[in-house]
This record gives sequence, C-alpha cells and structure tokens, in this order.
Amino acid sequence: MLNLPSNVRLFFATKAVDFRKSFDGLAAIVEQLNMEITEGDVFIFLNKRANQIRLLFWERDGLCLVCKRLEMGTFRRVNGKQTENSHIEIDAAQLVLLLEGIDVGSMSKRKRYIHTKKGQENLEKSAA
Repeated sequence: MLNLPSNVRLFFATKAVDFRKSFDGLAAIVEQLNMEITEGDVFIFLNKRANQIRLLFWERDGLCLVCKRLEMGTFRRVNGKQTENSHIEIDAAQLVLLLEGIDVGSMSKRKRYIHTKKGQENLEKSAA
C-alpha cells in the first residue's frame, strides 16, 4: 500500500513507455514534458502491453522507482483531461484503484470542495 501526502501531484503518461528505460530514461521523459522531476511529483508510466507499471519520484536525495508487474491481466489506461504534453493528472484514489485492477470507467465522482489557489475554480467537476 502506498502512502502519499495530500499535496503530492500524480501525472500519468498517456503513451506507452519502453521499460528498458530506468531512472535516467524515465527522468528524460519527464523533462520532455517540461516538468521538473525534483519537485516531489509522482510520474506514472505503463509499458506497451500494460502489464507493468512504474512510478518515478524524487525523494530528498535521489530518484525512487517503484515497479509492479502483473502475472495475469493488464492495467487500464486512465482517461481524463489530457494536456498538450501527453500526460494527465490523476489523484491518489485513482492510482489505488488502478493498482488494484478496479475499472473506474463506469463510475463517476461526485462534486467535492477542493481548496485551491486564488483565481482557480474551487469546485471539482463531476467526471461524468
């Protein structure tokens, strides 16, 4: 089970990644997204067959890479608001459901208050 702080952002790569890449190769992909790996965000990658997932993040003094390989089945690619940089931001609940193999395609999230910075919308949009 992963324990993530509430302020951590999770970014899911929408394109399959060659998993011969490790720390530096995945960090290079993050840089191509014009994002900074050392800000504490978690970057999530799937391989082409979607049976392996990797989470890359910076922890105080270096990169951490968490890997999971399924013996049977596949991970479901996450749908969401895609940016021009071929990644989407997901929340911790979506990550847990993804790792557990729960299909959220037919589920919808109800509106909740989200505290945001000034000038940004403070109500979460319904997913459906």
